[in-house]
Amino acid sequence: MANHLDLEEQEQLDQLKHFWNNWGTLISCVLIVVCGSLAAWNGYQYWQSSQATKAAALFDAVDVASRAKDQERLERAFGDLKAGYAGTPQAAQAGFTVARNLMEAGKPDGAREALAWVAEHAGDDGFKALARLRLASVLTEQKKYDEALAQLSGSLPAAFEGVAADHRGDILMLQDKRTEALAQYTKAYKAMNEDVEYRRLVEVKLNTLGANPAADTVAAAKTAEAAK
Repeated sequence: MANHLDLEEQEQLDQLKHFWNNWGTLISCVLIVVCGSLAAWNGYQYWQSSQATKAAALFDAVDVASRAKDQERLERAFGDLKAGYAGTPQAAQAGFTVARNLMEAGKPDGAREALAWVAEHAGDDGFKALARLRLASVLTEQKKYDEALAQLSGSLPAAFEGVAADHRGDILMLQDKRTEALAQYTKAYKAMNEDVEYRRLVEVKLNTLGANPAADTVAAAKTAEAAK
């Protein structure tokens, strides 16, 4: 009986050796790849967490300096964020904080530089679009209307299209281009949902130019209904 069991065990061992000779190298490679991928993923997660923590600390420094109106500390902390953590949300938010602080200090050129940096380097398209809108506002205040319109041209995320069109209308009105402004206000009105309060402001601007978008919408709806 013992000999029989020994023979079975030997047969199983031989089969295992045969299997390992055929597939052992492949299995080892797969295990190495899997373990290496897990290690790399864990390392990347740790790096991301570390980056976020350091960026958050620098943003706190920006916020504290802004509240204290300490321009030197503010720009130094923002510079550190730009140098080491450009693509983080904290860097973009710091750019907005710096721009606001500089505008309040009567330094629009510095504000423009901060916003231009965010518009170019932010890791999020929404931050980039918001920076372009705010940059256009600064340029408008400086009466640099063509540069402001350039910031509002090109593609923007859909959520910003209505606001951008409204801003373009404002700039065109300042240039006394009423027909073009009317077209932009109309575009802004159509891009916004009915329950958006901002849309009412755009409607007032359209009314000032002699347009009645609410009545036009009702008339268009009746025409469409009659055509059915």
